[in-house]
Amino acid sequence: MDVALELLDPLILDKAYAWALPYTGASLSNSSYSDFLAEDAAPTSQWPRDNIYRQIISILVVTQLGATSLYLIFSALSYYFIFDRRLEYHPRFLKNQIRQEIKSSLSAVPGINILTLPFFLAEVRGKSLLYSKVSDYGWPWLLVSSILYMAFNDIGIYWIHRLEHHPRVYKYIHKPHHKWIVPTPWAALAFHPLDGYVQSLPYHVFVFICPMQRYLYMALFIAVQIWTILIHDGDMITGHWTEKFINSPAHHTLHHMYFTVNYGQYFTWADSYFGSHMAPEPALDPLHDALKVMRAKGYADEQGNPVKKPKRE
Repeated sequence: MDVALELLDPLILDKAYAWALPYTGASLSNSSYSDFLAEDAAPTSQWPRDNIYRQIISILVVTQLGATSLYLIFSALSYYFIFDRRLEYHPRFLKNQIRQEIKSSLSAVPGINILTLPFFLAEVRGKSLLYSKVSDYGWPWLLVSSILYMAFNDIGIYWIHRLEHHPRVYKYIHKPHHKWIVPTPWAALAFHPLDGYVQSLPYHVFVFICPMQRYLYMALFIAVQIWTILIHDGDMITGHWTEKFINSPAHHTLHHMYFTVNYGQYFTWADSYFGSHMAPEPALDPLHDALKVMRAKGYADEQGNPVKKPKRE
């Protein structure tokens, strides 16, 4: 988040705060602001960049707009170019499900952002182990820290996710996300806000216990958000060698259908080691049941090819 403010302050935020809370000279007595009194100086705000209230507002605005934009853009791309829309005829696909998924996701984002504010604020105020110069730790550490980041997230989210399926917790926090038995990419953020926050904790905690280059952290953090969307695309492609190692969309589709399998985020190793792995197989593809409905309605032939443009009833 410190990188985002570093980029946005000179481009947008300085002007926005100068307009909202202009510096008049009389409002502040600190002599360090005397250089702003020159007639040709740019408009300045009463709140400098390191003002904690400005930072809080900036973080909330940036995270809200950023998370919402990523969700809408990549969910739309995944839905229209990857997701097999024949799945919308699955018997367990809900009426108006896509509208419900979008509404639930957009409602969850503000709550998640508020809950994660302390972590972002601590990053911006220099309390984390984020660093700027690659030379501080060297190029090899970039690779090592990336591997540690993914491993830490993977084991952390595995156990958080698995514990959320405990009967005493599930109905209060995680059940809303499992409303979608056959999810679409629009379900990626359709969490209870506390659920979304808890599952994001490893991402935030990592940079307070392990040094990481700040631009690398931002890139990986954004990639995680995109990955969360992509694993909800319903893709059940199987038979490729990577499915033994990567927790693919096929694995996560089975998680939504069978509940107690494939809790992992990126990889399958934790599920395999702790006995919750379920390998994707063609016979488990929910498309089979969707095609049965389509054939019964006359929308698909025996090979599953549409015979006329499907029209939802």
